[in-house]
Amino acid sequence: MRPSRALALALVATSVALGGMLPVAAHARTTPAEITAAELPPEAREVLAKIEAGGPFRYSRDGIVFGNREHRLPGKPHGYYHEYTVYTPGSKDRGARRVICGGPKTRPDACWYTADHYNSFRRIVP
Repeated sequence: MRPSRALALALVATSVALGGMLPVAAHARTTPAEITAAELPPEAREVLAKIEAGGPFRYSRDGIVFGNREHRLPGKPHGYYHEYTVYTPGSKDRGARRVICGGPKTRPDACWYTADHYNSFRRIVP
């Protein structure tokens, strides 16, 4: 039996033993979905413009290091990612929307948008 077939059969057997659930690595990485800058809410587009300009930002915590502790973004050294609050009209606090950028602060390598406080991310593309 080929190794890949043996592995597939072992996974199916494990799945059956676990009641239909396949085992998943503790820190499985997935590729975040994409969103164009034009599809972002206007407040997020404003944040992107401020990032490029180097500020000023609405919130004192904008620009702090984002730790990526849940490993939902590509693995990079600590300090690579920075987070910025996307204003949410009607919210009494900072809300759940953020832009996370990696690389140099005013010329990031890539940015992501989350509307659900880091539960999911969409890579921002031109």
